[in-house]
Amino acid sequence: MTAPAAGHRPDATPEAVWAAWEPDWPAWVPDPAWRRVVVCAAHPDDEVLGVGGTMAQLAGAGVELHLVAVTDGEASHPGNPVLGPRELAAARVEESAHALTALGAGRVRTTRLGLPDSGVAGHEAELAVSLLPLLAGADAVLTTWTGDGHPDHEAVGRATLAAAGDVPVWQYPVWTWHWAVPDDPRVPWRRARRVPLPPSVRAAKQAAVACFTTQVHPLGPDPAVLPPEFLAHADRDHEVLW
Repeated sequence: MTAPAAGHRPDATPEAVWAAWEPDWPAWVPDPAWRRVVVCAAHPDDEVLGVGGTMAQLAGAGVELHLVAVTDGEASHPGNPVLGPRELAAARVEESAHALTALGAGRVRTTRLGLPDSGVAGHEAELAVSLLPLLAGADAVLTTWTGDGHPDHEAVGRATLAAAGDVPVWQYPVWTWHWAVPDDPRVPWRRARRVPLPPSVRAAKQAAVACFTTQVHPLGPDPAVLPPEFLAHADRDHEVLW
């Protein structure tokens, strides 16, 4: 994750508020005939935070997963004295691999596009072209939401929609839980679907999130990019897609 400018807002919506709301969204049920699903992520960890449990269940059902990692997350700690951008990118790529293993999805095919972290919007047309052959023939695509509040997430979502053609696209929120509020009119709640996570899958997701040590713990003088109040959103018994 690379936090948006408002990532550490003191007025962020607590997870307890979301838990008390809990609308009765229909369940998201993947087609049992699916054979290949592509997951697009702006930064290493977006896929786990947003749809780690969904990925674990798809992998467990024998679905071939293909992760498209758009950036390597090198801009999450600008000016950090412990890890420079190149070292941070390498660390985050390794964290992502460990996280996929923790999900039981260690055989996921991964394509890394190497676009600049925090600069994806400037390469959106290029990204859409790169995605065309990667999405072709997939049964479905999971991608970051076009309104998620982070410019990289939103650009990846738009490029995925542009490249998907007839392939169904499901978008997953990540930062939305931080800045939005229940019944927020900016969020497409009517299209929301709930993905239930059995206890074992929820535990696997938490183990996967913990793999992103550069993000969930302080790095030198920098505080954690993902503070505990944010991580609480990823510790639910369900995920949400629309």
